[in-house]
Amino acid sequence: MEKTPNKDLPRLSQEEFKTSDKKPYIIILDNVRSMMNVGSAFRTGDAFLTEKICLCGITATPPHREIQKTALGATETVIWEYHADTLTLTKQLQTEGYKIVVIEQTEPKIYLNEFKVENNQKYAFVFGNEVEGVSLDVVKNADICVEIPQFGTKHSLNISVSIGVVIWDFLQKKSL
Repeated sequence: MEKTPNKDLPRLSQEEFKTSDKKPYIIILDNVRSMMNVGSAFRTGDAFLTEKICLCGITATPPHREIQKTALGATETVIWEYHADTLTLTKQLQTEGYKIVVIEQTEPKIYLNEFKVENNQKYAFVFGNEVEGVSLDVVKNADICVEIPQFGTKHSLNISVSIGVVIWDFLQKKSL
């Protein structure tokens, strides 16, 4: 077995990415503190053809050296918007037909493996602050709260890991 050289990997150019059909989901970052987590969200959004990323509250916005460190140029391909208030944004997206899916530990909850995806539905996935999680008002307004099952001693995953796990699971269920 041999590694595939980067030059041989099938990748879109920036222009091809910008004009490609995107997957029917949005990533929302609710008051995310770490700029490296923000950059990682961009990189994941690029890898999985997100419609856009919405940066809310205290979440930093590009351009910034700390975001670029992990985004590796994905801020140049992925559409993004800044919104001062996550709740206002999620309510607006609901009127546009998006199902708001908060990734959080709540009662009641649905574990990620039990989360059912509707093929003709658009989704907006909300990921929260590294310490406080998703804002309570956003949780209360969500259409569904999904929890990633965990089996060890820690109570959470890093937000960048959570985004990758949730979006990959979603796209697998969405019938790529």
